[in-house]
Amino acid sequence: MNVINVKDKFDLFSEHWTPKIIGELNNQQVKIAKVKGEFVWHNHKDEDELFYIIKGTLKIETKTETLVLREGDMTIIPKGVDHKPIAEEEVWLMLFEPAVTKHTGEIETPLTAHTLDKI
Repeated sequence: MNVINVKDKFDLFSEHWTPKIIGELNNQQVKIAKVKGEFVWHNHKDEDELFYIIKGTLKIETKTETLVLREGDMTIIPKGVDHKPIAEEEVWLMLFEPAVTKHTGEIETPLTAHTLDKI
């Protein structure tokens, strides 16, 4: 067991849209990411995805609505729901999702990360 200072982990990287694994439990991964700009439309066919905002404001578009998450807010995107995160300014976020979750679902783009670093 160890203590993880989440804010200190954000100091270890600068790239956007490339989640870093900071912990694992019960076949789930705890990830952090810095995001800025628009991501891609995608879904996770078999996995729910939890977004928790550490810093900034994140919009998540779905086909039916736009969610606006601010510092301290969280949402769960249910499996199979198409979504597109957008950050007008840099956002720091935490993700909880099954370890088998693919970064951009079944969509292959230049932003797709096939392996994620553990920090």
